[in-house]
Amino acid sequence: MAAAERGGSPSLSAGEEEPPLGLDSLVEEAAAAPSAGFRLTAVRREPAVRLQHGVSGLEPLAWSEDHRVSVSTARSIAVLEQLSDVHSGGQEMVIHRTAVPAPAAACLLKVGPKKEVAECKEKFASSVDPTVSQTFMLDRVFNPEGKSLPPMRGFKYSSWSPLGCDANGRCLLAALTMDNRLTIHANLNRLQWVQLVDLTEIYGERLYEASYKLSKADTPRGELGDFSEFQRRHSMQTPVRMEWSGICTTQQVKHNNECRDVGSVLLAVLFENSNIAVWQFQLPFLGKESITSCNTIESGINSPSVLSWWEYEHNNRKMSGLIVGSAFGPVKILPVNLKAVKGYFTLRQPVVLWQEMDQLPVHSIKCIPLYHPYQKCSCSLVVAARGAYVFWCLLLISKAGLNVHNSHVTGLHSLPIVSMTADKQNGTVYTCSSDGKVRQLIPIFTDVALKFEHQLIKLSEVFGSVRTHGIAVSPCGAYLAVITTEGMTNGLHPVNKNYQVQFVTLKTFEEAAAQLLESSVQNLFRQVDLTDLVRWKILKDKHIPQFLQEALDKKIESCGSTYFWRFKLFLLRILYQSMQKAPSEIMWRPSHEDAKILISDSPGMGSTEDDQEEGTSKQASKQSLCDTGKGMDVDDTADDSLPQSSDIGGREPMEEKLLEILAQIEAVEMHLTREHMKRVLGEVYLHTWITENTSIPTRGVCDFLMSDDGYDDRTARVLIGHILKKMNKQTFPEHCSLCKEILPFTDRKQAVCSNGHIWLRCFLTYQSCQSLVYRRCLLHDSIARHPTPEDPEWIKRLLQGPCTFCDSPVF
Repeated sequence: MAAAERGGSPSLSAGEEEPPLGLDSLVEEAAAAPSAGFRLTAVRREPAVRLQHGVSGLEPLAWSEDHRVSVSTARSIAVLEQLSDVHSGGQEMVIHRTAVPAPAAACLLKVGPKKEVAECKEKFASSVDPTVSQTFMLDRVFNPEGKSLPPMRGFKYSSWSPLGCDANGRCLLAALTMDNRLTIHANLNRLQWVQLVDLTEIYGERLYEASYKLSKADTPRGELGDFSEFQRRHSMQTPVRMEWSGICTTQQVKHNNECRDVGSVLLAVLFENSNIAVWQFQLPFLGKESITSCNTIESGINSPSVLSWWEYEHNNRKMSGLIVGSAFGPVKILPVNLKAVKGYFTLRQPVVLWQEMDQLPVHSIKCIPLYHPYQKCSCSLVVAARGAYVFWCLLLISKAGLNVHNSHVTGLHSLPIVSMTADKQNGTVYTCSSDGKVRQLIPIFTDVALKFEHQLIKLSEVFGSVRTHGIAVSPCGAYLAVITTEGMTNGLHPVNKNYQVQFVTLKTFEEAAAQLLESSVQNLFRQVDLTDLVRWKILKDKHIPQFLQEALDKKIESCGSTYFWRFKLFLLRILYQSMQKAPSEIMWRPSHEDAKILISDSPGMGSTEDDQEEGTSKQASKQSLCDTGKGMDVDDTADDSLPQSSDIGGREPMEEKLLEILAQIEAVEMHLTREHMKRVLGEVYLHTWITENTSIPTRGVCDFLMSDDGYDDRTARVLIGHILKKMNKQTFPEHCSLCKEILPFTDRKQAVCSNGHIWLRCFLTYQSCQSLVYRRCLLHDSIARHPTPEDPEWIKRLLQGPCTFCDSPVF
């Protein structure tokens, strides 16, 4: 547990003199008492999503930073994407469902030439030594195809990358199958998942080329025909867990010797033989060509079970390492040397957090960055689930050096912890056991270290009698996702298991609204779980609370950030949907009453006024009978008809309210459009030196901004004056690709030529999209064109931006 016991203290590899490092360890077993100061009211959130197959693997549930929930099942990874839909009036959570299917073919690890491997397998299977033949036949790593045994289908583990790693700026999904195939997937078009790379195959080829030696100094271990060598080569490639690091910046030297910053991300893969492969990928990750390097670290831990990144920032110095847990109990941090990564330092030697071989396996590890209010510095909290207990370790760098405090929290569950998740924004930890009990642990700092206040969440009071298989908390801590099956009824187990993903609220509407107003992220898409709580409240109450309106208006007046304008637009859109009258019939369902064409109604036959009146009366009576047959209440019909008869010649109050909200929506959208137009014009001004056609309708955007006499923005007028001076009376208008006529800039959404050809405008550059292929934002707010090879870099950067109305990515 202490580095001093190994004859040295942990230190940082940096170019400057290091502070003296010491170790202050606190080992105690404290049974935390339930807290009366923190009260959590868990409320069920519909809908419950039923899974097609049973869950598989450890920690089957994971929630990404871009609000997608992955569920590892026996046939696929079910992906549930949470949307804060502004075009739907339903109060249920809006979920977009996709899946990553399991590969059809079994994964065979590359341990040698195919012919030699087949001969060795036949030799081991027919061996007279039962310790060899039985071990070989029963080990599914050697026999993934199964033969007489059932096939190894399903997924063992899945892990989400940070936001901003794929081509659309979203999260990548690393998936580990039950037969030990590690792949990376991306959802590029929202409807289909694409496998970008098979890391198991690439790593096997690397080991084969290196003769299964980690370094050139290693001596050969033996031939493949030796069963111990056969086992060693398989254990070198059998992944146990994998975890993504945060996004870091590396420097890349261009052909002209200029350096440019390139984003990269690391993926650490823990293998059965305790080795760790650290893959470095260049962003955006596109496939095999984006792999920068792969280094292997020897951890020295027997029977490794879990892995997590340790990332710590102190005085603008970032440190990183890998936390590895063992099935026998020990936990330690391993140094990771990040070459060419800006601003990162690493430990020079491992730091043991827990060294006792107490046979309590480490099931899950979470690392949470926090701020210590007494020490006035940042610190790192490491929590690990060990049996029915939670092990915690607080690491901080003070004037005395590196301090390590650790202990266990006991008395939480009567059964082993099956899943653990953490809210990294406030440090709250959630654990659950299979009996449907969830514990919320809140860290409270003390003068020496910290303590945990906790309370029990009984899911049986929310969902009824259930068994839990996994939990995950949303990125902003608003929801808790739970995998459940039916529990015992009258002392009897259920006949069939129906796996469901259910959601529980962890915050109130007031807490969510306050967090949105004080958010440092200032991006609605990254806070979808909070906006969904606000959406639910407005749809139920059919009005925006007064305190929220006043607080938002003050924010807009004080800082004027476009984030608060987008938040206001979101509230107005939800309010508009809440006041919409629900359709009496389901829109997609065809009507059973087909309109029949009579001979008298056909063209050329003519019809008298009496016939028309008779047909109208028949249709009216038929409609009334149909409404009565559907169960429509006569009183409701009379109530609906009263305002129409009493408000002759005027609009209904509800219609006037809707028109007023629509006018406010249009005003906010116009403000956001003008602000983005100013940004586009700023980019044009910065990247044009002479009079040139940038393909952006610059003159049209300038005229559109100045067309409204009520719009008086001095910044916009000065910018437009400088741009017009650069353009030197040139207009560079757009032309219709069909008839070559000029496309005037009279509308921000579309362009119409004199011949009536209509082209939609890109909301990012305001160019007309004159092609059949374009992109749309996640909530279908706007459209954007695809970048072309002829576009300069600054236009490509503009096209990478999110939606200007809802912050959603564009597909």
